[in-house]
Amino acid sequence: MPKKAAIVVVNPVNGLGLFQYLEPFYESGIVYKTYAVGQVRDVKSNSGILLQTDDIIGNLRGEEAEYDALVFACGDAMPKFGLSMQLSENQDLITVVKNFGLKRKLMVGHCVAALVFDIAAVAEGKRVACHPLVKTAIKTAIATDEKAVIDGNLYTAQNENYISAIMPTLLESLKE
Repeated sequence: MPKKAAIVVVNPVNGLGLFQYLEPFYESGIVYKTYAVGQVRDVKSNSGILLQTDDIIGNLRGEEAEYDALVFACGDAMPKFGLSMQLSENQDLITVVKNFGLKRKLMVGHCVAALVFDIAAVAEGKRVACHPLVKTAIKTAIATDEKAVIDGNLYTAQNENYISAIMPTLLESLKE
């Protein structure tokens, strides 16, 4: 039976990146649910397209056991993340990421996902691919210049252009 994935979506989200997860999951029969990192389900893509997620991040807290994987869909909201860490939805995001990591579930993302995994203390000592602008901010993970890296349960891509490099292995893992 395929595994289930929770996909967390920032606002605005990188639409190209988000759909590089959604399409293969759908086509492969992977069950997933999307969660907005916010107080409402509505998000926009970085090109202004309005999207509606299935739920909000606060409702994923405590429900992590229902899922086998967490996917972090990055977006243009991330440069402001550090300035708004105190917001409940960002605290929920870090808690959810930490809970998935503590259970050693699959954790997937691109761009600054590696930084979020690092902040949540679930990537210590693991190699990660990340956007070059966040490389120096990563403290406990091993930030690389690689386009895509799979290290244990972490699947990371430098940006949306390299998600396809991790997708075949990820899909295989989610089908097991």
